[in-house]
Amino acid sequence: MTDSAEAPLSAPDLRYGIPGLPPGPSSPMIEAMLAHRSYRNFLDRPLEPGALETIVAAASSAPSSSNMQTWSVVAVEDPAWKDRLATLAGNQGFIRQAPLFLCWIADLSRLDRMGQAHQQQLAGLDYLESFMVALVDAALASQNALLAAQSIGLGGVYVGALRNRPPEVAAELALPPRAFAAFGLAVGWPDTEARAEVKPRLPQSLVLHRETYGTAGEEAAVAAYDRVLAGFSEANGMGRADWTGRMLKRVAGPESLSGRHTMAETLRAMGFPLK
Repeated sequence: MTDSAEAPLSAPDLRYGIPGLPPGPSSPMIEAMLAHRSYRNFLDRPLEPGALETIVAAASSAPSSSNMQTWSVVAVEDPAWKDRLATLAGNQGFIRQAPLFLCWIADLSRLDRMGQAHQQQLAGLDYLESFMVALVDAALASQNALLAAQSIGLGGVYVGALRNRPPEVAAELALPPRAFAAFGLAVGWPDTEARAEVKPRLPQSLVLHRETYGTAGEEAAVAAYDRVLAGFSEANGMGRADWTGRMLKRVAGPESLSGRHTMAETLRAMGFPLK
């Protein structure tokens, strides 16, 4: 992080935690995207009427592979329902606190029902590619939804822990076979009294490749990012933990996957053959 005597970082530089990004074009949308942060503290305030429908309309405006639209979203507002989902998703309290919890579904079931209605077997749905399309569709739609929510003053945080116990989540949401709750999104009015800062991301030298993939300078760039993220974490009361240590621990083995190491078998049991 920068010294307090230094000039504040621009929005693009703030995204990386260090100055030096070449100047480029900007717009209100770009500024809003660069200012993204995850909010885990929400006010006790309901969403405006029509906000949910507007957010979903923005989600529906995302690109979709071959216009297949293999996603759905379950909007959960009932406190008891949110409580049960929070328990299944690692007992994360902000799910209970948020006025809206969106469960994003990789959904091949709609096409499956269409095939049944037309007496046509859709063998293409059995393949891993179709499931990947559904996951991508759900992710694109959800990102549009979050940007829309942010544009009207709301905040949110994604919840990957919805995948910790897929069969139980599917039962709570009454999902049919071939429908999978890929992740959640807690949405609400951010509590501005609670600290929520822009978390620095990996430098562009690690993620932006030109013409071909390159690894030159990777070790030094990761080490520099470790210092930036450790400073950010320390400043936000999370201890001086660097990115490398966190990632190596995160994928060290099946025990670090929060029960998701059996995901392939779980998905097959939920109607996805994944051929």
